[in-house]
Amino acid sequence: MTDANARGRAPTLDQLQVFAAVADAGSFSLAAQQLGRAQSAVSYTVASLEALLGLTLFERTRRRPVLTEAGRAMLADARRVDTSMHELQARAAGLTAGLEAELSLAVDVMFPIDRLVGVLEDFAATFPTVTLGLRMGRLGGVLKLVLDRECVLGIAGPDESWPDPITPDYLGAINLINVAAPKHPLAQYTGRIPTSALRDHTQLVLTDRSPLTEGQMFGVYSPRTWRVGELGAKHRLLLAGLGWGSMPRHLVESDLNAQRLKRIRPADRHAVEYRLYQISRADTRPGPAARWLTERIALLPPFDPPGWDE
Repeated sequence: MTDANARGRAPTLDQLQVFAAVADAGSFSLAAQQLGRAQSAVSYTVASLEALLGLTLFERTRRRPVLTEAGRAMLADARRVDTSMHELQARAAGLTAGLEAELSLAVDVMFPIDRLVGVLEDFAATFPTVTLGLRMGRLGGVLKLVLDRECVLGIAGPDESWPDPITPDYLGAINLINVAAPKHPLAQYTGRIPTSALRDHTQLVLTDRSPLTEGQMFGVYSPRTWRVGELGAKHRLLLAGLGWGSMPRHLVESDLNAQRLKRIRPADRHAVEYRLYQISRADTRPGPAARWLTERIALLPPFDPPGWDE
């Protein structure tokens, strides 16, 4: 085969693996022993790869083969190809065994996402071939994603009447507390704040565009409201003193400690429990990765332990 004909073809995986083995062993003979092949076969494979690429990969004038500059560059590419092939083979084996190719999880914005980090690290290690899609939603958004089969699993906020296809499992509750910036008039109160006083000031309210809860607003006191569609934006407006409102305790704890926000206490309630549920469709059979993730999420510790606000 001429060099011109060779360069018209793509390298084989075997050629790339043999090339990497020689580079790692630093010797054609040692690489041949490790691969269980004749040294002549290993030398021929590398020479064929060089002819195909039109590059010299090793300097052979020394006692031991040394990678050329081109060889060092090609070695990195060869390793990437080899890694990708192993990933492809692992994914194919998983699919043959019934393992999902991808898994989607929707999570309520109120959920303390830090609790999931360890679970997702273990998930990545246990199911390296499964692509995980993580989507954040608010109020009815998570429920809709699971109902529409866009996500297999969800961690959703409370719903007074779960649709028939949905199977909810209670995870626990986080506490929503009312806060305002220190300069806000409501922050000047030292005790419980009358409802009449709360109504005199703009309340920041998280709303939802999901048709399941569209237009609903929870825990609203004031007729003067700013409706905010994103929890991070609500947080920034609170810090700026543009209104008062409720936030998950875990998201504002550092602000309270640093006195960037101050806790305010309505006269009719201490805190609001925001119940969280793990949800899935009853008519969908989960695969191995979904079952594993469901079981691990169910084992998460309580969000706000007893006595946190005493």
